Amino acid sequence: MNPTRRRRLWFVVAVVAAATLVAVLVAMALQRNVAYLFTPAEILDGRAGADVASGATRFRLGGMVAKGSFERTPGSMEARFQVSDGDALMPVVYSGILPDLFREDQSVVATGRMRADGTFVADEVLAKHDETYVPKEVADKMGLAHEKHKVDMPAPAAGDKR
Repeated sequence: MNPTRRRRLWFVVAVVAAATLVAVLVAMALQRNVAYLFTPAEILDGRAGADVASGATRFRLGGMVAKGSFERTPGSMEARFQVSDGDALMPVVYSGILPDLFREDQSVVATGRMRADGTFVADEVLAKHDETYVPKEVADKMGLAHEKHKVDMPAPAAGDKR
């Protein structure tokens, strides 16, 4: 092999190695920042995975705030409520200011981790922004629960892009 070809070969090997290293670093950075959305039923029946149920992984919990489940601890910022997907209930604890639109029987997405006692500890709580909005992932999973229980779903409002 002549010296020019050898130099080109080493250059190509170096470029491929650098591209592989960059791809691995980007994948690792994205994996740390990804928070998957699960419903209470998926967590409780094990479909979400053992690392989610054990509290090792941060994830998003989506569903509806169960009617009559909201409690605020007197003298603190701690709020307790339950999230339902139609199949199961998941207790949630959150310390902080809840969104203005947070209320019972409305959709919610909370980000956090599971505790050993089966309670979801939320770092962040997001509530719907108007009367017709439900996050797409929650709407899809709630639709499956509605089909399973043979519940009629309301028709999407005009202009609703679900």
